[in-house]
Amino acid sequence: MRVAELMVAALLMGLSGYFMLHATALPIGWEPGAGPGGGAFPFWLSLIMLAAVGGVFLRQFAGLLADRGSSRPFVTRAALRDLLFVGLSLVATIALIHVVGAYVAIPLFLLFYLRVMGNRGWRLTATLALVTPVVVFFFFEVALKILLPKGITEPLFIPLYTLLF
Repeated sequence: MRVAELMVAALLMGLSGYFMLHATALPIGWEPGAGPGGGAFPFWLSLIMLAAVGGVFLRQFAGLLADRGSSRPFVTRAALRDLLFVGLSLVATIALIHVVGAYVAIPLFLLFYLRVMGNRGWRLTATLALVTPVVVFFFFEVALKILLPKGITEPLFIPLYTLLF
């Protein structure tokens, strides 16, 4: 089954290269007085993805040489169940973003993921679910001036915008 992992890694490496190539259509460096160029985040994130997937590729390739002929399953039943739950919760989160906004959907996803999937304690789960939207808001909306969808919660942000901008 390492062959399937190698193929997925190779596919993702090619996809990373494709994203990097298209990101260079825009400036990828720091624009004086304006901040990062329009292609900076896609380019550098794609480079990080390329490095990570390259590591997976090399590890699997080394393992392929080490245990030829293994009948170990590619995905166990428990892993497939977890993957299905995470995938469905991500789809629900994306659907919720359009209705209730990113600042409600993201904490809900974190609550589900950390508490139900990860069996983490309530203190850690609540802390991350409350701190993450605040960090995301200041990073995207204040620092980068990129507005995220707010759905029906948009009127709640008007006083905050008045205060910050």
